[in-house]
Amino acid sequence: MEKMGTVACVFFVILTSVFCPYSLALTLDGVTLLEIKSTLNDTRNVLSNWQELDESPCTWTGITCHLGEQRVREINLPYMYLGGIISPSIGKLSRLQRLALHQNGLHGIIPNEITNCTELRALYLRANYFQGGIPSSIGNLSFLNILDLSSNLLKGAIPSTIGGLSHLQLLNLSTNFFSGEIPDIGVLSTFGNNSFIGNSALCGRQVQKPCRTTLGFPVVLPHTESDEAEGKSSPYTKVVIIGAMSLMGLALIVILSFLWIRLLSKKERAVRKYAEVKKRLDPKTSTKLITFHGDLPYTSSVIIEKLESLDEEDVVGSGGFGTVYRMVMNDCGTFAVKRIDKSREGCDQVFERELEILGSIKHINLVNLRGYCRLPTSRLLIYDYLAMGSLDDLLHENTEQVLTWSDRLKIALGSSRGLAYLHHECCPKIVHRDIKSSNILLDENMEPHISDFGLAKLLVDEDAHVTTVVAGTFGYLAPEYLQSGKANEKSDVYSFGVLLLELITGKRPTDPSFVKRGLNVVGWMNTLLKENRLEVVVDKRCIDADVGSLEVLLDVAARCTDANADDRPSMNQVLQILEQEIMSPCPTHIQIILK
Repeated sequence: MEKMGTVACVFFVILTSVFCPYSLALTLDGVTLLEIKSTLNDTRNVLSNWQELDESPCTWTGITCHLGEQRVREINLPYMYLGGIISPSIGKLSRLQRLALHQNGLHGIIPNEITNCTELRALYLRANYFQGGIPSSIGNLSFLNILDLSSNLLKGAIPSTIGGLSHLQLLNLSTNFFSGEIPDIGVLSTFGNNSFIGNSALCGRQVQKPCRTTLGFPVVLPHTESDEAEGKSSPYTKVVIIGAMSLMGLALIVILSFLWIRLLSKKERAVRKYAEVKKRLDPKTSTKLITFHGDLPYTSSVIIEKLESLDEEDVVGSGGFGTVYRMVMNDCGTFAVKRIDKSREGCDQVFERELEILGSIKHINLVNLRGYCRLPTSRLLIYDYLAMGSLDDLLHENTEQVLTWSDRLKIALGSSRGLAYLHHECCPKIVHRDIKSSNILLDENMEPHISDFGLAKLLVDEDAHVTTVVAGTFGYLAPEYLQSGKANEKSDVYSFGVLLLELITGKRPTDPSFVKRGLNVVGWMNTLLKENRLEVVVDKRCIDADVGSLEVLLDVAARCTDANADDRPSMNQVLQILEQEIMSPCPTHIQIILK
């Protein structure tokens, strides 16, 4: 009998292993991951080590578990060329805190079940092909502090439940097909145009685009249900409609009268201004305002009139090819206008290059080109106005406002996003060639925007762009570019590394204290690191720096400024590190990414 019992047990184990292959080997989270894998198209076989016979999924590619547990904490699979859909089984990973599937080829909808992962802190799904809308139950993710769904095919309204996500620090819904009014509640009221750019059908305070008619009245007058059912209006309703129409007519008369009086008082000045404008216009071609992303809600004549009234008091900056003005419209809409003087050599090339590049791309961390104007004596480019000015001014000129450490981390992360977009998402890829602190502009939320594409180059093929004249700014230029004149993505990576050092130290790349010793900021930094003098490195005005993120930034900066261009990371790799080590509430280790 004992032998028969033993045989029965063995037989049962064999049957269980055959018909329930996951039950003895994998944890429930491991089984769930295999279900998720089954709906993915893994063309490069990056998930080959996701094996059903393993005891734990915690060593699988892209998987991180909670310490001391077998529960999945992170799924990190960006840039893996994955296709397919996200399985609804994702909702079974109840301890998941980070899901990063950006820069893949995923499609389908964002499954509602994802909101069952109630511990989720970071959700990165940007640069895929997701369709449909955002699940309204996203409000269940009460710990969420990063939501990036940009550059997809999503549509519909933005759920008001996002406003209840009180921990949300980063929201990026740009470059989709969302429509309707953006709810102005909760944290949704704290995000500006940059979070929604590239959704032309959106309206609301955040994008400075009203959702009502010009006079502020609803498009359709209200009516009662009983009137609609009978197909006729009650006498009371008629009185209400007649009264409303009378009020509207009276309001219209008052407004027109006011405008007429105002126009009469300005008539002489307006005639004089338009006469001056006509003299400057080419009679063969009428000047027109050409608009790009985020249409300008003004006529060409109004814009031209404003442009002509700009003077020295409106100047906010100047460069090698022109002057930048602050232009405030009558409705308080504010824009930056770059006037490129035709008398300067190379002005047409700079103008055309800005149009070629910024007229065809858009990103939350690039300046937004609204439109342009061609005048006989100059070329005008109109951008969104960024209230905080340049990083260079804030770091080196503004003595009243000190950038906090968290501001510097945010600037580093956003700048890396913009540069990674140019290098890896644009086709053909774009090399900026002049990454520096004066070309990083900041909005009121300290979100960075890369500007000045006058020196940028489109790389039509994989070869570096060769130039006989080295362009850019001394101190930021890669050594191989200075020697050979060959510019490619790794030249930009070097410049970004210098920018990181500038953020850390608060010093310019060619600070006088470096020059006296025959060094730039890169050589100075390497010397201090060898001497293990980290306390000297950080800007003394920045009192809230923490050692962990400082070491991450120093390590990234050192790799970006490596003398050997081939040993520098790509901007995608840099971005992945900064996202994981700075923004994510679940940091990992950088050495596994930058190998």
